[in-house]
Amino acid sequence: MSAQPARKQAFVRELLGRSDYAIIGDIVEPGARVLDLGCGEGELLEWLAQNKGVEARGVEISGAKVQRAIARGVSVYQGDIDQGLADYPDGAFDYVILSQTLQETHRPRKVLHEMLRVGRRAIVAFPNFGHWRVRLSMLVSGGAPRTKLFPYEWYESPNIHFLTVLDFEALAAVEGLVVERRYFLAGRRKVTLLPNLLAEVAVFLVSAGRLS
Repeated sequence: MSAQPARKQAFVRELLGRSDYAIIGDIVEPGARVLDLGCGEGELLEWLAQNKGVEARGVEISGAKVQRAIARGVSVYQGDIDQGLADYPDGAFDYVILSQTLQETHRPRKVLHEMLRVGRRAIVAFPNFGHWRVRLSMLVSGGAPRTKLFPYEWYESPNIHFLTVLDFEALAAVEGLVVERRYFLAGRRKVTLLPNLLAEVAVFLVSAGRLS
C-alpha cells in the first residue's frame, strides 16, 4: 500500500514536452523578473509570463527564432551570450535561466559569471555526459557517442563542452557558487541514487557566493 505514493513522487510532470522545463516552472516564483538565455522561440518565457506573471526577457542568437518569440508576445533580443550581457545592469533579474545551452557556449565560466552578475539566482540545466548510455556508447563504438541525449555526429554537434554532474559540482565549488537546489532526471523520473551515472539531465539552482 505504501509503495504507490512513493512511486508517484519519483516522477515529474512535463511542461512543453520537457521535464526540465517543469522543474524550472516550479522553481520560478510568481511575479519574478526572469531572463532566459538561449531562449529559442520563447515557449518557456511565454508560459512563465502567462502562468506565473513574470516579467519575462530573453536572449537568442538565431534571428528567425527571435522573430517567432516576438510573435508570441515575448520580449527577446538577438545576441550572443558568449559576448556577455552588457546591456543589463547588476541585479536586474531574480532568475537567469540557461537550459540545455551551457554545453554549447564557448566560455561557460564567463557565461555563469554574467548570469550571476545580472541575476540573484541562476537556473542551469544541462545533459549529463556521464550517463551510462553515453559511457557504453563510447566503450562499444570506440568513437564519439551517439545517444538520445547526444544524437549528432561529432562534426555536426552544437555541443562544445561535454560536462557531467560531477564536473558542474566541481566548477561550482571552484567558483564558490552556492548550490541551493539540485534535481536529476532520467526522462520523467527523478534520480536520487548515483546521479552522475543514472541522470540524463541535471537542473541546478545556484547563487553567487564569492561571485557577488
